[in-house]
Amino acid sequence: MDDLQPIRDAVDAVLRIMAEREYAITTIKNQQGVLNTLLKFLERNHFTELNEEVAMTFVKEKTGARMNGFWGHFDPKTNRVMKPVQNLLFYLKNGDLTFFIRSHIQPFICPSAFEKEYRFFQKEYKERGYADATIICNNNILHKLLYHLDRKGISSSKEIAASQITEFIALYANSKPKYVSTVLYVLRNYFTFLKETGFIEADLASSLPHVRILRNAFIPHSWKTEDVKKLLAAIDRGAPKGKRDYAILLMIVRFGVRVSDIRRMKLSSLNWNRKTITIIMQKTRQPLELPLLDDIGWAVIDYLKNGRPQTVCDRLFVRHRAPFDAFGENESFYKELHSYMVAAGIDIPSGVHCGMHSLRNTLARNMLEAKAPLPVIPRRWVTKTSIRPVFILK
Repeated sequence: MDDLQPIRDAVDAVLRIMAEREYAITTIKNQQGVLNTLLKFLERNHFTELNEEVAMTFVKEKTGARMNGFWGHFDPKTNRVMKPVQNLLFYLKNGDLTFFIRSHIQPFICPSAFEKEYRFFQKEYKERGYADATIICNNNILHKLLYHLDRKGISSSKEIAASQITEFIALYANSKPKYVSTVLYVLRNYFTFLKETGFIEADLASSLPHVRILRNAFIPHSWKTEDVKKLLAAIDRGAPKGKRDYAILLMIVRFGVRVSDIRRMKLSSLNWNRKTITIIMQKTRQPLELPLLDDIGWAVIDYLKNGRPQTVCDRLFVRHRAPFDAFGENESFYKELHSYMVAAGIDIPSGVHCGMHSLRNTLARNMLEAKAPLPVIPRRWVTKTSIRPVFILK
């Protein structure tokens, strides 16, 4: 009897699923090679089952890598061996591969000393109506804080002292002031919650320092019209991914919508009869109806007919790697934008962040140059403070 037969069957199933979901042929062949080598390793060492410990032994033998755990981020060499094994273990446990497009980030395990208040705080996020992306970003900072306190031997939130918080903030000494301000905002938010709900008695939030951010120091970058044209012209519109990226960039340039709204745009958002696009803006939760301009309409039609992969996903724009689902909440399209900037020969200004948000500012600049009435311009930049940098550009 072949004790490894269940694992051999699982390997066959994994490769079959990848083929059905149209993973690249080279990806399937590479994973097949790693998994065949794994089977030989199991047979040679008389293993009859596969678990994380055995898998890590295999990966270490093949790559020499030192790993603190089975899940997480690894160097490219280790990833080439680790990801097929992760796929296989996931299939053995769940009977499917719905989990994998990107490598798994090790899940946060809240230290038991702070578990109750942490759980309540997550509910508070939802009750306040925070966007998923905001919750993820805030939690990244909060998780680091709780791990820090746990390492310091703090056994209860009531034991947290200002000196320990100061030590934690010192870890961000080399960060930019704007990010330090974000860290302090998250800490102030959390400690205020703990005080109001009775988890702590001391007013730790008031002990946090304030970082003054001069708004004029962060004047948003905007693009020249000729650079926008060069950027769009650099996109390979003959390729499926190029058709998608062209439509996305065109929408941001012409409409000034946020990337978060592009990510969440659905097929049902398009009304071809009325020639409109209707969305609920993620940041403001307000409805917005946009005209389906001719150039955008034809770009979307080209993408839907000749570029968009077949998928059950209801989002308008999807990933172009199997299994072709929606973009993650933190997808900024910065990598794509940067590659097109390089291809177009556009100089990236020193010390300036040229992300997708900068293309939104370009719309405001163009409106100003076209002498659009000022009350019209702030409608998508709702607050008084958010429109001020636009006036500075003028």
